[in-house]
Amino acid sequence: MFETGSKPIRKRSDAWYEVESAEDILADILSRVPIKSLLAFKSVSKQWRRLIQSSTFIKLQLRWSLEKPNYLIYPYMDGLVNLYKMKGKGEIIEKISLFGCEDIYSLSLLCSCNGLLCFINYPFVPDSNRELVYLIDFDIRICNPATREVYLLPKGSPSEKKISIGVAFGPKPWEYKVFRFFHPKYDSDDIKCEIYSSITGSWRGIGDVQYCPIGILYCPLGSNHVYVNGKIYWFLPEEGDIITPGSILSVDIEENFKVISLPDEVTAHAFLVDLEGFLSLVAVYDDDQVVDVWILHDSNESNWEKKCSDYVPFSCVDSINFVAARKTEIFFITSDQYLIYNLDDGTWTELDFEDDFESNLPVVLPYTESLLPCNGILGSEREHNN
Repeated sequence: MFETGSKPIRKRSDAWYEVESAEDILADILSRVPIKSLLAFKSVSKQWRRLIQSSTFIKLQLRWSLEKPNYLIYPYMDGLVNLYKMKGKGEIIEKISLFGCEDIYSLSLLCSCNGLLCFINYPFVPDSNRELVYLIDFDIRICNPATREVYLLPKGSPSEKKISIGVAFGPKPWEYKVFRFFHPKYDSDDIKCEIYSSITGSWRGIGDVQYCPIGILYCPLGSNHVYVNGKIYWFLPEEGDIITPGSILSVDIEENFKVISLPDEVTAHAFLVDLEGFLSLVAVYDDDQVVDVWILHDSNESNWEKKCSDYVPFSCVDSINFVAARKTEIFFITSDQYLIYNLDDGTWTELDFEDDFESNLPVVLPYTESLLPCNGILGSEREHNN
């Protein structure tokens, strides 16, 4: 410390000055800090703000975050969009209120990747009697709960029946495409597909879906999907049975479609998950109350390997609301329980939360914090596109 006149001034640490001068060292330190702190650190100096907003730093932060994924629980309560970040065996780290969505009802969480979430909701509109009714189409939002950013996608083509969507990320971590299946005419079973690109900011039609015979029964089973290593996967219904999965539809970021066969004896209580970077199938059987876990090591082949088979500690399979996976564990949500199954030792753990998750359709997804923008355009790319 030294003095100028009567006012003491603290001399800046030479060691810290050297750290700030070497931005790669500073970036490595800051990239391991929680997002909430990083957002506050942007006001420390112009240098820190520029560094934290740079594409190089955002990619570095994501790399560290991906090594320690948490869970994100969404209890689905109308008019109250609260997300709960959880780690370990039921430890709630943080309760997150998603700003900008407080008055949006029936908001459903579909997927999570690189810190970005996709929500949909069916908006209300007045009918001829001035009563509010649901639209058959829905709004699509990409959200970043860490930065509290929400981005509403533009409307797609009109659809006369309920639609299905899926979100793929790449080739850069912040870029994404939304695949939207819809029915353009009420008296037709034709299925069309159009794609929203975060790079162009608009929808582009690709015409009829040619992956299988055209018909309403071949539309993906809703919008619940899983994204694994550059590909989106949906269940396709079994012919003549709109509830039970009959096969899997996949599409990659280059828009190549493929149909994958399922293992035998798959029931309606089946879920697709990402298990250690592989597409996996979790199937619960009614009669035996047994869960089978299958892994597809090569997405170009329909050769499934049964990873394990075990009894489930719940009695009513109809109560299964959601299934997700993180590393070597599988998270089950039933109407009465939150359970984690460890594939390494075959053990079940029931979670006991202090928060009361009374809900209709709860969702849990693996989650990693990031600074990625919801519109899918980063830094100089935004300036170039504008």
